[in-house]
Amino acid sequence: MGQRSFGGDATVTADAVDSDVYPRSADDVDTWDLEADVVIVGYGIAGAAAAVEAASAGADVLVVERTGGWGGAAAMAGGFIYLGGGTALQKACGFDDSAHNMEAFLNVAMGPGADERRIADYCAGSVEHFDWLVQCGVPFKPEFWGEPGWEPPGDQGLMFTGGENAFPFNTIAQPAPRGHVPQMADKRAGERSGGYMLMKPLVDTAASLGVRAAYDVRAESLIVQADGRVVGLMAHRYGQPLAIRARRGVVLASGSFAYNDAMVMQYAPRLAGRPAASIEQHDGQSIRMAQALGADLAHMDATEVAFLIDPQQTVRGILVNERGQRYVAEDMYSGRIGQVTLYHQNDTAYLIIDSDAQEEAMAATSATPLLKRPATWVCETVAELEGEIGLPAGSLQATVDAYNAAAARGEDPLLHKKREWLKPVGAPVGAIDLRASCAGFTLGGLQTTLDGEVLHVAGKPIPGLYAAGRCTAGLAAWGYASGVSLGDGSFYGRRAGRAAAKG
Repeated sequence: MGQRSFGGDATVTADAVDSDVYPRSADDVDTWDLEADVVIVGYGIAGAAAAVEAASAGADVLVVERTGGWGGAAAMAGGFIYLGGGTALQKACGFDDSAHNMEAFLNVAMGPGADERRIADYCAGSVEHFDWLVQCGVPFKPEFWGEPGWEPPGDQGLMFTGGENAFPFNTIAQPAPRGHVPQMADKRAGERSGGYMLMKPLVDTAASLGVRAAYDVRAESLIVQADGRVVGLMAHRYGQPLAIRARRGVVLASGSFAYNDAMVMQYAPRLAGRPAASIEQHDGQSIRMAQALGADLAHMDATEVAFLIDPQQTVRGILVNERGQRYVAEDMYSGRIGQVTLYHQNDTAYLIIDSDAQEEAMAATSATPLLKRPATWVCETVAELEGEIGLPAGSLQATVDAYNAAAARGEDPLLHKKREWLKPVGAPVGAIDLRASCAGFTLGGLQTTLDGEVLHVAGKPIPGLYAAGRCTAGLAAWGYASGVSLGDGSFYGRRAGRAAAKG
């Protein structure tokens, strides 16, 4: 089978792509089953934000969602939106921040390859984006939660979520909490979290603007005119094919590729075989459909890694690797600890914690009690513990001796753990086996402009095609802070919706 051209640069080779994502010619479509000015694929955070803005701009909007209802990964998440620069919530909780300060942090925290232009753009618009969320009805309680943890245990609205107050970031930018979480009572992590109270007001706002939704619809391929413009998509619902027309533009917003085993093996193999901190609908379909038109990609090997233990425990102990050496400050953002552990420490970690610290941690208030881990080994001395774990002789003893001597002086010259968490390790002492305790999700995806236009590998936008959310290469490259996905997904979802409405 040879090449098929749809005009411009949108030329692909049929042999090079799977048949289910191969683009269809508009000339082959006899009847459109559904149509709208703007068609959005996926009703998670990016799709909802795009729908609100496209409808606000006067467009007739249809959202197609492969499941039986709205929400996506966002509705199951903790709900953090990473915002700053001096939001009303930050000010109400007594914190000063600026776009410049936020930008300085993100340029480092988002890792190698982070897009400085995109970060600057996001930071400059962060306060306005918070105000927009509030106008859409998203509730925030002006109360700060200052304890370590994955998310606040109650309905507090603000928290540190990226290690902003940990070394070395606290030497680069003035620490400010930027994890904005919608107010919600009776939360249960992973089941009923703040993400629901982020999504519901946005979906309600979209509905009030006339946005329509078609559920149980699986998008499969894009439909393209002879001049290269995307004018719709092919889909299936209940086994029946659907041709869906987009008079002005298609917005792809159906999530990452964390649940596509073949793509994970191809692009991010260190995550292969691990639990995906995502939902199974994140199968890379939006990415593959756009790839079939020659779309460019970025950061496909980048991942966020969850470290599956309660931070109330890690902060009270010391983390050592297979050589019995400390390798990361234990008060660091858990996602960064996970990245360092998986990629630089052979996925091997042991938390060394004495009985008093373990009891304190187990009693501490937490939104994630299921992540509180019992000791794997308990011994009277560090030397005995070292032998039980199987660490090199003398290695753990030397590490604990050095840590204890410095902690007694209120110092951590090696890794700069904050003084409030420095306490010598006593006896009896235990270790929690944290080998293979990392899960994750993918961060890479489609290259887009700041207005959400999907870029062809030649550098030009593919006409009529937009994308936002975790199917794109957003703010995060090889770094992360909790709330970045929901933050840039909603922020650039809005941009993509407005741009698509203009056609």
